[in-house]
Amino acid sequence: MSNRKLITFDWAMKRLLRSKANFEILEGFLSELLNEDIVILELLESESNKESKTDKFNRVDLKVKNRAGEIIIIEVQYEREFDYLQRMLYGTSRAITEHQQEGEPFSSLVKVISVNILYFDLGHGSDYIYRGTTSFTGIHDKDNLQLSSRQQKLYGREQIFHLFPEYYLIRINNFNDIAATPLDEWIYFLKNEEIKDEFKAKGLQKAKKAFSLLSLPEKDRLAYARYQDDLRYQASLIESNYGLGRLEGKEEGKIEVARRLIEKGMSVEEAAEVAGVSEEVLRK
Repeated sequence: MSNRKLITFDWAMKRLLRSKANFEILEGFLSELLNEDIVILELLESESNKESKTDKFNRVDLKVKNRAGEIIIIEVQYEREFDYLQRMLYGTSRAITEHQQEGEPFSSLVKVISVNILYFDLGHGSDYIYRGTTSFTGIHDKDNLQLSSRQQKLYGREQIFHLFPEYYLIRINNFNDIAATPLDEWIYFLKNEEIKDEFKAKGLQKAKKAFSLLSLPEKDRLAYARYQDDLRYQASLIESNYGLGRLEGKEEGKIEVARRLIEKGMSVEEAAEVAGVSEEVLRK
C-alpha cells in the first residue's frame, strides 16, 4: 500500500483534470466504466467550470466531449438530495437542448452519458454500480423494439438505447473495498483516496503521480486544505442542526434549523424533512 497522500477526485475535477495534460486520467476512468476506449476531445462549459466564493462544495461536475461526439457529464455529490434522480434527468435534457442547433433535424441530437459518483445512499439496492438505459418492450409479445436497418444508417447507431441518455450511478458507500476488476480499482481509489502499487486500471498510475499532495504547488496545497475544511464544516453543520432540531422538540427550534439549512442551499422540501417540521408550516 502506498503511503503517499492523494487528493480527492472531486478536487482534482475542479483543478487538475481540466488540463489536457491530465485528460489521460479521466479517459482511463471513463474507459473502465463504459467498457470502451474513451478519448476526450474538449472540456465543455459546466456549472463548476467557474469558481467563486459561493461555490457549493458538496457537488462538483465536469462536462466533456469525446471522440464519438458524445457528451459525458461527471458529477460528484456528497450530501443527500431527495430529488437527485430528477436532477440527473434535468441535467441530461439541458445538455441535449443546449447543443442542438436551430434548424437541425432531431436525428442529430447529441448522445449524453451521465456519470454520478455518490457518497450518500440513493435508493435501495445491494449493488454499488447501476446503469440506466431506455428500451421499449412490447405489452403483448414482450419483445424489445429494434431499429430498422435504414434507421441504423441514418442515426449511426445499432440499438435504440444508443439514442437516449445513459445513466451510471456509483454508490461509493456500497463498495466492499475488494478490487476484483480494473473498474473496482478506480472505485477503491474514489472511496479510500489510495492507489495500490499493483493496480493496473487505465489512468490510475498517472493519477497516483498527479494527485500526490506533496507534488502540488504550495498555493494548491493551501487551497485543497481550505476545500477539505469547508466540506467538513458543511457536513458538521448539517449533522449538528439535524440533531439540534430533533432533540429540542420545539416547533420554533425546528423552524430555525430549517431556516439555516435553506440559507445553506437546501430546498424547502428537504429542510422540512431534515428538521422534522411540516412543509406547510415552514412556508408560512
